[in-house]
Amino acid sequence: MSVARTRILLADDHALVRRGLRLILDAEPDLTVVAEASDGAEAVAAAVEGEIDLAILDIAMPQMTGIQAAREISRRSPEIRILILSMYDNEQYFFEALKAGASGYVLKSVADQDLIEACRAAMRGESFLYPGAITALIRDYLQRDRQGERLPANILTAREEQITKLIAEGNSAKQIAESLSISVKTVDRHRANILQKLGMRNRLDLTKFAIRTGLVEP
Repeated sequence: MSVARTRILLADDHALVRRGLRLILDAEPDLTVVAEASDGAEAVAAAVEGEIDLAILDIAMPQMTGIQAAREISRRSPEIRILILSMYDNEQYFFEALKAGASGYVLKSVADQDLIEACRAAMRGESFLYPGAITALIRDYLQRDRQGERLPANILTAREEQITKLIAEGNSAKQIAESLSISVKTVDRHRANILQKLGMRNRLDLTKFAIRTGLVEP
């Protein structure tokens, strides 16, 4: 009797990384990569349009981050399970990934060991926690609790996050306007709203915020 194979979307902006991960996944009898994407926007489109069971998303991609894409896929196709790939063992990224609807967070450095297990855990409806993740989450939680810190959830709209990411990546207002097919005046209005919401003053503050929340990697 043939085994039903989990249909996987693999999204990473590096073709060599996708190729290596695909070799690992396609070698398993219960897993198969049926779609690839090179940025977050492509990943969302492929997930929504195709017959996908599991989306594996790199955290750092053009257009939309893996976390932004995960949030959008969860909203539009909640039946799709999601895993986030990252180079960084970072508590904030891990926390944001779970908030965005991901079932797990896989470090690229050990993807050859952990990715298969993470895929199967996600399809069983379980969370995948790599060694050290539980300790990191507990440490992060205790630190926030001691400091009385409460981080607002989704303080920025999806469009504001997108513009914050583009600003942090060094794009000018004109470049952002062209990229998003909006006017420079609209970009400036969004930027002013973002700064006001976050209580910040300039591009440097926004860049630090984008790194801290996983919109861009340091």
